Amino acid sequence: MAVDRLVARREVPLREKTLWRVLYETCARAEEILGVNIENLDLAARRCPVKAKGARSKARRRGQAREDFVLETVYWDADTARLLPRLIKGRTRGPVFVTHRRPGPGKVVSPRDVCPDTGLARLSYGQARALLDEHTAVRGTGTGWDLHEYRHSGLTALGVQGASLLMLMAKSRHKKPENVRRYFKPSPEAISELTGLLVPGGSSR
Repeated sequence: MAVDRLVARREVPLREKTLWRVLYETCARAEEILGVNIENLDLAARRCPVKAKGARSKARRRGQAREDFVLETVYWDADTARLLPRLIKGRTRGPVFVTHRRPGPGKVVSPRDVCPDTGLARLSYGQARALLDEHTAVRGTGTGWDLHEYRHSGLTALGVQGASLLMLMAKSRHKKPENVRRYFKPSPEAISELTGLLVPGGSSR
């Protein structure tokens, strides 16, 4: 509910609304989402590939770019599907999330990190973190939410609603069960129903 209220605030710009909703629905790391380009989006299927944390390089053939990595897929739902087309309207290439200013004359930026249509640079993690803090801080700068909380909140919500540990691992792309177990919080009703399976014929006895 807190995420919904924040995204619904009128003074929050479209870029921030979209980023926060994407982070919550994909349960992805902020660095992964900020690194996505428009040409990577599959808007119809509500998914896109990301370069995950610790991504290993693909086996390179002669002439293949060093930047090739094994990618992983993240998925979003209806609210993100509604916001993304509005955010990238008129753009077909380059970073999904960009700054409102072009890079200064003395700043060297990789061509991949600049929108070829507008010249705007990719939004950095530091900038995104500062923007979130600006809209959520209640006791001064640095007291607001952290970008990683969207990943935690999304996984916790799924765990509370009964998602299995294996499904949470598939969603979050964690490799070790112990790293995602804290989000696995089955309801008392779910545990009671599971307990009934121990009795022949279910819980009717």
